[in-house]
Amino acid sequence: MYYLIWITSANASLSTIGNVYYNMSYNSTGTIITRLTVKYQITCAAQCANLFANCSTAVFDSLTIPQCSLYSGKVTPANLTVSMNTIVYDFQQSKLAAPILYRWNTTGITVAGASSGSAGTADNMLSQPYGTALGSFNSLYIADLNNNRIQKWLTNESNGTTMAGLSNGTAGASSVALNLPTSVVLDSNDNMYFTDRDNHRVVYWANGASSGTTIAGILGIAGSTNNTFYGPCGIARDSSTGTLYIADTYNHRIMQYLLNAFSGTVAAGGNGAGSGITQLAYPYGFTFDSSSNSLLIANAQTNNIVRWVLGASNWTLVIGSPTGSSGNTSTLLNHPIGITLDPMGNIYVADSGNHRIQFFVAGQSNGTTIAGVTGSPGISQSLLNTPCWLIVDNRLNLYISDFSNNRVQFFSHS
Repeated sequence: MYYLIWITSANASLSTIGNVYYNMSYNSTGTIITRLTVKYQITCAAQCANLFANCSTAVFDSLTIPQCSLYSGKVTPANLTVSMNTIVYDFQQSKLAAPILYRWNTTGITVAGASSGSAGTADNMLSQPYGTALGSFNSLYIADLNNNRIQKWLTNESNGTTMAGLSNGTAGASSVALNLPTSVVLDSNDNMYFTDRDNHRVVYWANGASSGTTIAGILGIAGSTNNTFYGPCGIARDSSTGTLYIADTYNHRIMQYLLNAFSGTVAAGGNGAGSGITQLAYPYGFTFDSSSNSLLIANAQTNNIVRWVLGASNWTLVIGSPTGSSGNTSTLLNHPIGITLDPMGNIYVADSGNHRIQFFVAGQSNGTTIAGVTGSPGISQSLLNTPCWLIVDNRLNLYISDFSNNRVQFFSHS
């Protein structure tokens, strides 16, 4: 496991009692291994824990470039420059496979929509929220499915703002109107890419714009060719290339669209619905795993999570039953929809039919329930009702689309 400290002064010196730092003197023995540019402090810690056998300490400083420095041995301000934004991770010599302490508050907080579960079109309400994404300044973007709009919810605000679609919830098929938007991703400028499910298309909507542009699919036309969709749901974007991956859910396939392409290629599935290793079955949600150049796909109908390496002709089973059996044990799922990864490669699944969020340490298929109660739908702050989507922020806090409760719940990592 790791221990974390904030260095509060550039003049601070550190010591250890066990592996926890305190403001006392300490003789440094650290030797630099490498310096890396990473986005999150947890990613920095992961490099030390999993990739470098001789790494004992990871130092993340958000004000320096590169932000991540890896050392063998102990380190102190004697051999590194520290700032007000420095975090030090000190690892024991016998590193664990999953060095982060994974624990979440079991009581959620409603951060969007009505905590009572009521649905509505008012700016403080949602109706069957689906995909979510975090924007700048921890703003939360929500595909407000049944209200046919994308809502932006600022931290600690009681009301949302309509960023795409009609604010009154009216469905439509045009550059300004949507029909069951399902999943949204953002680029670094908070421009939106989202699936407009019953319009069978993907829309690009620039940040602050009053209308969007169809960039994949044909507005209002369902199909199974390489330039059409049938009920697209999940979407992911490779920020390094601009490539989009789209869950063409009712065609039982994942499509790949290169930057500015008007036609896609089949990246996974496309062989009809089924449980065979070349097939998918209603893939609503998936995530792109850049570390393995693969897609982790939630097969809703066959109740499993599979990995499809890009360029491969079949999947390998990751979680759940290979035959499609559902269940509510720690190794089985019931209609999984949303899926995401953290920087350590651990998997989080919205196990919608079991009304819970399941956590799987990287490489393991035996999960732990971290939000909701298995088989118990409800409206209290500790219960969920058909959770369909989830995202994890850089502190491992969870944002969960509590679909049938018409709200988004926040579960803090502790």
